[in-house]
Amino acid sequence: MGKLKRQTYYGFQIVAVGAVTGAFVGVIVTLYGAFAALLEEFSRGYYGFFRDRPAFIPLLFVALFLGAVVVGGLLRFFPMIKGSGIPQTEGAARGLLRFRWYETLTAMFAASLLTIFLGMSGGSEGPSILIGGSTGYGVSATLRRNAIVRRYQITGGACAGLAVALNAPLTGMAFAFEEAHKRFTPEVFVCAFSSVVIALVIRTVLRPALGLSVGDVIPTFFFPDDTGLLFCAYAFGAAVAVSLVGMLFYALVFAAQRLLERVRFWKGTGRLLPAFLLAGAAGLLTPYVMGGGRFFLDALGSGSEGIEPLFSSPVWATILVVVLLKLLLTVLNMGAGVPCGAFIPMLAIGAGLGALMNFACLELGMDPALSDALILVSMAAFFTSVTKAPITGIVMILELTWKFTFLLPVVVSVATGYLVSEVFRTEPIYDKLLERLLKEKRAPAQPLTVRVRVGERASGRQVRDILWPFTALAVSLRRGEETLVPKGSTELRLGDVLTVQGAPDDRAEYLADLTSEVGEVLTEERPPSK
Repeated sequence: MGKLKRQTYYGFQIVAVGAVTGAFVGVIVTLYGAFAALLEEFSRGYYGFFRDRPAFIPLLFVALFLGAVVVGGLLRFFPMIKGSGIPQTEGAARGLLRFRWYETLTAMFAASLLTIFLGMSGGSEGPSILIGGSTGYGVSATLRRNAIVRRYQITGGACAGLAVALNAPLTGMAFAFEEAHKRFTPEVFVCAFSSVVIALVIRTVLRPALGLSVGDVIPTFFFPDDTGLLFCAYAFGAAVAVSLVGMLFYALVFAAQRLLERVRFWKGTGRLLPAFLLAGAAGLLTPYVMGGGRFFLDALGSGSEGIEPLFSSPVWATILVVVLLKLLLTVLNMGAGVPCGAFIPMLAIGAGLGALMNFACLELGMDPALSDALILVSMAAFFTSVTKAPITGIVMILELTWKFTFLLPVVVSVATGYLVSEVFRTEPIYDKLLERLLKEKRAPAQPLTVRVRVGERASGRQVRDILWPFTALAVSLRRGEETLVPKGSTELRLGDVLTVQGAPDDRAEYLADLTSEVGEVLTEERPPSK
């Protein structure tokens, strides 16, 4: 088969399998989101019951204690569902992690819904990404596709899961480029596009059939057609303040991880108790801290009835309490590895901080019609400062508002958030969390030689555009009589002989991936003995 035919077949394969992945993700994640929304609303209702009848409050904490025990047991049996699931999904898409897709999908589905039912500060977006990625893994495994196609389908399923959760197709695709693979290639684009489009078609059909609206994430927010240049100054000031809080949040997450890792009793289940019990106490105080934060976001919009004050306190004081509690609960969840999403809670924290900045900016003369816009740009700044994903932040805000006149202040706030994180020299939080999952010692690296073969995808492509197996590093290239050190921009040619060094967990799969992507494995070279 000629190279053109092989590439055409490979591209068709990615599109076809991506479409199948998108169909399954559309069904599963839409149902998951419907269950999550129903349980979040139900939990607010029964927490209200306990507020009105304080004598029954001990029963709530007994239920939270038992919930922590159950979730702790699930984490022991299914460690891949720890936390929001986004670092695990990124690791699997990059070839760093492997998991049993059916166990991970069902365990995350059940465990995250249980935490939402119990009133935890967790959303459904992070688990939707892991559920989508697991679905892509399952589709490719069922169709017996190779490991390279599997990694693309994990990516396609993950970005489709996020797109379905937020009803934001471009945000889902931006996640694939900026978070999952951290590069743009035609294969990533085609896989993400086919999965996202089919998944959103399924979502659009299925939600009305379930009696649900397609709906906006922020229906109570309204924006003027023109924000004006002066608003950029307000956006910059708010972004600086919000991003500094983002750096505090970032530091607290890893401080909580280090602290809670020392808790060993009940085989680690004890580290979940503070998160569960504090969530119960906070939920009794105010429903705004419960769930992902959509209820809080809706209340912040100018089109809502407003925030209900706590104990007749000023509105700003109520928002401040909610933000502090939401931040603390999200830190504890991420530190303990509670299987619930942190994506929307981070946006809710940023939005709450933006609402607080509104009070200061209004005193300085800002037009009240811009209040909702300031909340949104603050949300983008907080998200970017923590995740260091500026493109995803910009695209997400534009998709939530569909106001392109809003673009300049969004870019200003996102750039500010990113620059603040650069000043503090932080890594993207999901990359840092992934690093902590990969702390285990690996086998010594061993080199081998591979010849670029006719018809394989490496021929005519740059080194950076090849989907290398995990740990594989091209350390030298022999081209005829010439030997050179390959760079990311080095274009591979037919007949090139590469020396590749790696330390694989699964050697057979590692060799199969190299053969599929590059060409013929010639010899294995043992490292010199010491």
